[in-house]
Amino acid sequence: MKRLSILFCILVLGTTMLFGQQAGPKFSYSTSMIDLGTLYIDELEPTMKVNIEFFNTGNQPLVVSHVKGCCGTRITSWTNTPLNPEEKGTISIEFRLNPTPQNISRTITATSNDPDQPTNIIRVVAKVVAGKKPDQT
Repeated sequence: MKRLSILFCILVLGTTMLFGQQAGPKFSYSTSMIDLGTLYIDELEPTMKVNIEFFNTGNQPLVVSHVKGCCGTRITSWTNTPLNPEEKGTISIEFRLNPTPQNISRTITATSNDPDQPTNIIRVVAKVVAGKKPDQT
């Protein structure tokens, strides 16, 4: 009888581990960092606009409740309606660029109902250099 109870416990535990994966929404960015590359001062727009895609890779609706940006990054809009599994949403940001050589690094933080990782961060990076883009002939 003791062997039967141990066997039963092992069977129940194994089944729970195999099929007991947590259900719920899952927030995922399409990439871990957005690299805008090299930007040239002579060709800069005063305001840089970027759209960031994210996805619900879970199996329940995902709701992004809050998005914030750092150091002068303005969040112009984001998809705040529930996203069904496999649907994508967008976070639209903008920030001003000073016409001086510099490295750009902006952080955007999204808060959602993802039970495993409710806060998700993505970086937007670029390098601003003097002059204009060389001709590519």
